Amino acid sequence: MFEIVVGTNNAKKLVELRLLLPEDSIRLLTLAEIPGSIDVEESGETFAENAAIKATEQAKHLGQWVLAEDSGLTVDALGGQPGVYSARYAGAHGDDEANNDKLLAELQGVPDEQRSAYFNSYLCLSDPAGKVVLESHARCAGRIAHARQGKAGFGYDPLFIIREYHRTFGDLDLTVKRAISHRSRALRKLVPQLLKLCV
Repeated sequence: MFEIVVGTNNAKKLVELRLLLPEDSIRLLTLAEIPGSIDVEESGETFAENAAIKATEQAKHLGQWVLAEDSGLTVDALGGQPGVYSARYAGAHGDDEANNDKLLAELQGVPDEQRSAYFNSYLCLSDPAGKVVLESHARCAGRIAHARQGKAGFGYDPLFIIREYHRTFGDLDLTVKRAISHRSRALRKLVPQLLKLCV
């Protein structure tokens, strides 16, 4: 059994990852399940830099394989914001309601055709010595709604409209989200390489 620590305390992220990986060969643990894990400062200027920092620093500290992700929302009309500050766009880290409120306020009066946006996901796997072994990234295109729609998901999901479905991630069930989300796409790119390490 190949054991990987997923560099997050977010149980919702782990559910999505577990659904895409074979349970019989890869065991995933969250930081919450590992005593002595550290809070790694996300000091990078890009999603890729933050993912690498989180994976390598945690791996060296724990002496274990660590898969870290940095993801966020980029909105064209806002010059790419909130970007790497997505989780703390309104100030406090992880305040989804405040972040969504700020995004809606920033886009007030902006017409639909100018509300294009992307969810981005960067994954980085570090070995226990802190060496980057695998990397992957993907994005999912959409548009920002004028008001929240749906109760599912987390973060900006209730505002992110998938054009093909004319619904937000907050409105779509997990099966659909798993098929098209930025995180799932990035992980699907990583899985074949990851499985080779387990042989």
